[in-house]
Amino acid sequence: MSASRAVSILSFTPSNNLQHARYAHKRLSRQFALLSRAQIGRTRFHPTTSHVAVIANSRQTRWESSASSPESNKQKPPPPPPPPPPSFRLLLRALRQSLSLRPIIGAFRDQSLRSLFRQSPEELVIAIILLSVISGACVYVAYAYFNYFQSEQFTRFPPEIAKSLRRALYYSNYAPDHKLALKYYRLALEQCTQAGLDPFSDEVMGLRIQFAAWFEKIGSHKNAINALESLLRDNKQWVAVMEKSVRDGLIDNSGKLTNASKQPATGEGADGSETTEVFENMWAKRTRVLGKSVGISVKLGELYSDEHVLQGDSAGEHLEWAVETVLKELQRRQNEGVKEGEGDWMTPEEIGGALEALGNHYESKSQHYLAAPLFLQAIPLSPPNSCHTAVLMNNLASSLAQQPFDTSAESNDVSKAKGSNAGTLPRRSVLLASARSWALQAQKTAEKIEGENRTSECDETCAVALCNLGEIATMTGDIQEAQLKFQEALDLSKRVSFEPGVVQAEEALQRLSVTPPTGPR
Repeated sequence: MSASRAVSILSFTPSNNLQHARYAHKRLSRQFALLSRAQIGRTRFHPTTSHVAVIANSRQTRWESSASSPESNKQKPPPPPPPPPPSFRLLLRALRQSLSLRPIIGAFRDQSLRSLFRQSPEELVIAIILLSVISGACVYVAYAYFNYFQSEQFTRFPPEIAKSLRRALYYSNYAPDHKLALKYYRLALEQCTQAGLDPFSDEVMGLRIQFAAWFEKIGSHKNAINALESLLRDNKQWVAVMEKSVRDGLIDNSGKLTNASKQPATGEGADGSETTEVFENMWAKRTRVLGKSVGISVKLGELYSDEHVLQGDSAGEHLEWAVETVLKELQRRQNEGVKEGEGDWMTPEEIGGALEALGNHYESKSQHYLAAPLFLQAIPLSPPNSCHTAVLMNNLASSLAQQPFDTSAESNDVSKAKGSNAGTLPRRSVLLASARSWALQAQKTAEKIEGENRTSECDETCAVALCNLGEIATMTGDIQEAQLKFQEALDLSKRVSFEPGVVQAEEALQRLSVTPPTGPR
């Protein structure tokens, strides 16, 4: 069938039905597809008006049938309304359900645990261990947060200062960054000044001391010394101004300014009731600032004596000032009495620490005749059940054994004839006997300490005391006694892993091995 015939048949089809039009259109397309290129080339197809009318009629019929279909007459349902916003009760209920422990508790019931253990015992044990570890970690994190970031050392500061201080400590201890730590320490100090905090309060002075301690921690001893020197200078200046005000009559015995109002300040508490704010009087503040200055001066003496600084003269000056200040304050209180609100002076342990520090300084300079009295005064100030008391006794024994002594008996006779003992030196035998007595007492004191008070310092002190007894026996010429004490010191030092004691005892035994044994002189 030719293409012209197919078109003519389609044009004379009397029906305008939609199905006939679609069928005719498909049939025409199929017939055109079956024609080859040669046939199309041989048969010239010239579309006429009737052909165009047939195609247009087909499109119009198709559009009308689509418009008049019953599906188009149906109206589309409106979209569903948006869900209402979740209320607070719904959120609370969802949160409560998510945090409910009922599923976990139900899983750990006897029946459930038995069935789970029978099915997979290894997985159940691992799950319990992991759950315990996670729970412990959560508890530790919560404890660390409230114990550190919400501790009193931060909450006593205003929020902005506390924030800077937290960052300074974070970059000092947890994520070390020297530049950022220095930045936030300085920012915290500047914020304290801007907030008008008392520069001599425990909070501000503690911040400055912490700043110096951080410098020492990173090995910047010079900056640590400068920070503490600045704080000590400010404290001394305040104490001097306060004492001058007392002498001028500007401050009375109650520690209040003479021209100040006697009415205490009142404020409104959190519950609306009036509260009376109690202020620290000048005498109480002087005690606190002066005691803090003594501790700072002792610390400066330690820093100046450090191997990275080695400024012995400066160390001696600060330690001597600390001891003199302690003794002068004790004498003032004995003569004038304790002022109103002044409070207690330094504790016995703090006073003994200052005396011991100065004694160690004199001993490092081989000034044993100055160190021995300081150790002697520090011993009764130390707790009797403390290992450090035995350390002080050992130091005293060492100082007595190394003091200069008088070898001639004539000098003593001349001094007695003149009626004065000034300038005379004790005899060697007296010094060594006293040193041996204190070394034995140190050993006994360290051995009898038990329980929580006993630390590794006690065992080390016993080893040092035995070495001191060996040295004293060597000085008196009793080589056998010396070898016995050094051997005991060596055995004890090895047992407690005290390396300095092992070295000292071995060197002493090697030195005595070439010395012929003799009896005591």
